Amino acid sequence: MPFGRIAFLGSGETSLVGGRIFESLVQTLPERPRIAVLETPAGFELNSAAVAGRVADFLRKRLQNYSPTVEVIPARKRGTPFSPDDPELVRPLLHAHLIFMGPGSPTYAVRQLRGSLAWDLIRVCHRLGACLVFASAATISVGAWVLPVYEIYKVGEDVHAVPGLDLFADFGLSLSFVPHWNNTEGGAELDTSRCFVGVERFEQWRVLLPLDHTVIGLDEHTGLTLDLEQGTCTVSGAGSVSIVRRLETRTYASGSAFPLSELGAIHFPALEEGLSAHAWELVQMARSQTAVEEPAPGPDDEVKALLEMRARARAVKDWIESDRLRAEIRARGWKVIDTPSGQVLERVKS
Repeated sequence: MPFGRIAFLGSGETSLVGGRIFESLVQTLPERPRIAVLETPAGFELNSAAVAGRVADFLRKRLQNYSPTVEVIPARKRGTPFSPDDPELVRPLLHAHLIFMGPGSPTYAVRQLRGSLAWDLIRVCHRLGACLVFASAATISVGAWVLPVYEIYKVGEDVHAVPGLDLFADFGLSLSFVPHWNNTEGGAELDTSRCFVGVERFEQWRVLLPLDHTVIGLDEHTGLTLDLEQGTCTVSGAGSVSIVRRLETRTYASGSAFPLSELGAIHFPALEEGLSAHAWELVQMARSQTAVEEPAPGPDDEVKALLEMRARARAVKDWIESDRLRAEIRARGWKVIDTPSGQVLERVKS
């Protein structure tokens, strides 16, 4: 089973750019994909359900041709009835083909998810092929080091670095992420680039990080998709992506691609390496039960229509047409068996 793709958005998860990225990922997933939207980064907000709900509604509409099941996971805060450690609450993660986290507070997301059951399950699912999509605050939180945006920009704390969820530690990469890289909301009077803290304070933050650390800056309405299996990184959307390491910055415009090795020497862990044994067991058990309980999908409408046409051909003794339709149905993966009570379809074994 391949590692799932990972996509990052500088902003605009419900925009045209975000929709295209979600669709490109869903096209690589099984039919009728299961999508989980994690509410955690916005869990401190009174309207966190609405924040996550808007994304879920967007995905249901944008991806309707793929018939997804989209579930919001209200894992808002540890030690409450909405804890990311509650096995029942986070159950949708067990079967998820795509997992999304987005707006909120980066440091809050880290406090609630570090060492949690929800975060352990996300990592297990990714190892088993689930795609991950992060936007805004979540993009920052999954890095090795967090830029504490609210604390610096809103509260006035001194510039400091906070350890993040460090998703890429599993792969031997030391990466941090800064969305809203090119923000201009402050106008000519206030530099709000680098996720609202400005270039000066961003540089103060960056010198606090290890020397060989890599920072990835994502312009607004711009996405970066990492295909770990193919070893490629693809930029899409309205702007560009900046790779900052030591004194060097490399910029990649939308539509460009670069090798994953640009981010450092990658190590692919063994399937269960570094994962929680409990989380691994939960996912494996849930998926094995689903494989037994859920019957294989039946014939689609086109096959059913061909079967009806064959029944009509047989009724008028048009055996040539009947045999032609039988062959066409078989080409679509089904075998027709004629019984005294009528036609029966049986899936062709591959």
